Amino acid sequence: MKFKKILMYALVVAALAAVPSFANTDAKLEYNKGVDFYKLGQYDKSMDAFRAAIDLDPDYIDAYYNLGSILEYLKQDEEALNVFKQIIVRKPDDYEAVYKAANLSQKLGYTDKAKSYLALIPSGSFVNTKAQELAHSMNTDMQTIKHEQSVKETPTQPVTNGVYEDIMSPTGITSDSSGNLYVAGYSDNVIFKITPDGKRIIFLKDKRLNGPIGLAADGANIYIANYNGNNVLKVSNTGVVSVILSDVLKPYGLYIANGTLFVSSQGSNAILRVKLNSIN
Repeated sequence: MKFKKILMYALVVAALAAVPSFANTDAKLEYNKGVDFYKLGQYDKSMDAFRAAIDLDPDYIDAYYNLGSILEYLKQDEEALNVFKQIIVRKPDDYEAVYKAANLSQKLGYTDKAKSYLALIPSGSFVNTKAQELAHSMNTDMQTIKHEQSVKETPTQPVTNGVYEDIMSPTGITSDSSGNLYVAGYSDNVIFKITPDGKRIIFLKDKRLNGPIGLAADGANIYIANYNGNNVLKVSNTGVVSVILSDVLKPYGLYIANGTLFVSSQGSNAILRVKLNSIN
């Protein structure tokens, strides 16, 4: 692989892009270091420089492309694929990068993913010939691939078996072993219970409810993430309400596993956990 072939991409981008690249000065310096190190055959230092350029300017497409090309040359295909994915996220119509992602996906055995990338390449693209060759290596062609992908992407009508209306600001949902559904009504500060036959009743309306969001259930209790109250409530099967965790900043999601209650705290950017046998 000649490095000038890698750099040719930068010239193509500059000629075709509607808006020129405006990498910051420090990023450009690191990019140029990457070019120089590559010419000296110092691949690791070259890649480090391109990565530094990307850190300084996360939208530096040329730096991504050169980094990915070196990784591909060194047969570090998984890493190279991840780099070309970053280009596609930032510039979906960069069909050279899309083709590279397809080719690398096929080499790694991700045939379905390779086809999904090929389907993105329009027939008039300058990489279309290479894309057709890659498709033929998979015993298919671009037309077939695009048809298959369009069928996969056709939305299907979801199957439903009923609807529960007029629940203001529904948030968390959980159920019990009897098939009852519990729904938190955030704005009304209420927990609804919907029985298996569709009957809706107020399960809990308590002055301690203040912005209920997350719900979870074990065999005997319903747990409530009381968002505006900054605590977690427990409702026993006998209807007794208690605060089991206080001073939890903006509790949101609840999850129970192996006798442990997990609580996501938006206010503290943390996940809390508590053994249920210590509070029940």
